[in-house]
Amino acid sequence: MLEPGIEAHDAVIGEIDCLVCEPTAVLDTILYLHGGGYRMGSPAAWANFASRLAAAPDCRIVVPDYRLAPEHPFPAGLTDALAVYRALIIQDGQPPIVGGDSAGGGLACALALACGQAALDAPRKAILLSPWVDLTVTNQAYASRKSDLFFPRESATEAARQYLQGHDAGNSLVSPLKGDLSGFPDTLIFASADECLVGDALAFQAALTEARVPVETHIVPGMTHVWPVIAPALPESRAALTAIGQFVRGGDWGSG
Repeated sequence: MLEPGIEAHDAVIGEIDCLVCEPTAVLDTILYLHGGGYRMGSPAAWANFASRLAAAPDCRIVVPDYRLAPEHPFPAGLTDALAVYRALIIQDGQPPIVGGDSAGGGLACALALACGQAALDAPRKAILLSPWVDLTVTNQAYASRKSDLFFPRESATEAARQYLQGHDAGNSLVSPLKGDLSGFPDTLIFASADECLVGDALAFQAALTEARVPVETHIVPGMTHVWPVIAPALPESRAALTAIGQFVRGGDWGSG
């Protein structure tokens, strides 16, 4: 079910099938990349969350149907995301905000890094929910958060294997934590204190801080992986959407 006042339709953007959710008055565009370990998920499955996200800051939400592993390993999904990103720049006359959850959060970060290589303007902001930004799967949180059955080390290792298929897990376009973040956009991060990917989230926050990139991070105890997506009735999910709306509507922190 969609959020009241939000319309959803299918569109082809940059030759990629996309779901578009938008309010009557659109203030901005968010290119949102769904999670699923690079091997599962679809825009249709994220329609409810996309509609709630659209309502929070009155934005058009574009969710690409990017190609998935194992049939389409790296860099297929990134190539598709970049195609949509390029097309949105042409449509809007400016880069969109990017966002994503879990693997989609990692893909959003990889897209931001790839913009430099593709001579594209960087995204204006980034919104990351439980981002998976290190496919080496070596963070200590995998060991310390054994109660997380949603995305434990075994699932992450298998998802990385299917996505990489021989590519280097240290490549910054699959593990953005390993990249040069000096040109990264202002970033908003959410993670549960009790999930394995809290390690990735905190490591990415630290790397952004080291690169002097403004970052706001919300670590919430007692939540499951990507709770704002899968548990809309929770007060913590509503609070996350409120924070996203404030982040999108606010000015660039680095602008002074």
